[in-house]
Amino acid sequence: MIIIETISFSEAFKYPFKTPGRLLYALLVFVPVIGWLALFGYGVRLVNEFIEGRYEGPIKLDFMEDLKLGFMLFLKALPFYIAYVIILSAATYVNETLGSLISLLLGFFVIPMLAVNFMRKQTIESFFEFNILNVVKENIGEYIITVLKQYALVIIFMVLSIVLVGIPGMLFTNSIFVANMYGRLVERRTGSSL
Repeated sequence: MIIIETISFSEAFKYPFKTPGRLLYALLVFVPVIGWLALFGYGVRLVNEFIEGRYEGPIKLDFMEDLKLGFMLFLKALPFYIAYVIILSAATYVNETLGSLISLLLGFFVIPMLAVNFMRKQTIESFFEFNILNVVKENIGEYIITVLKQYALVIIFMVLSIVLVGIPGMLFTNSIFVANMYGRLVERRTGSSL
């Protein structure tokens, strides 16, 4: 079994710039639907690299394969996001503050780990494997720090978006810390891998 080390903040920041030419993949964001789906599939492959502890730099884009993967996973994710919207709408209908609170709690404590689990297993059911959240509960302090580091990285890349390099930085490191935690604590525990 491979032991995956905790990724440092500086290593996560440097990651998108290790293969600078691949920063241009972010231009696909300007190609409606097809480009977005290809980037989604590419992002899923990046998350799997992070889970496995590989941080050599962004991998090569395979447009057709990434487009197919992105389209299939978009369809598979729909049931979860439909359920999510229904829950938030119902909570907001009851009380706007309750809806905001539930959105905040789900967005911080639930969705990041479930999304990484979904990207790893790539099944509809994997988005509903709520037992994966035991890792969050058992490692709550580490998880909070992990998500806060993810937010800090996004904020830095948002600022860098002024000079454009922040856009691919945000795209390519979107779940880097949560995926690293997943690889260390979920896959190490179960001994599973793709």
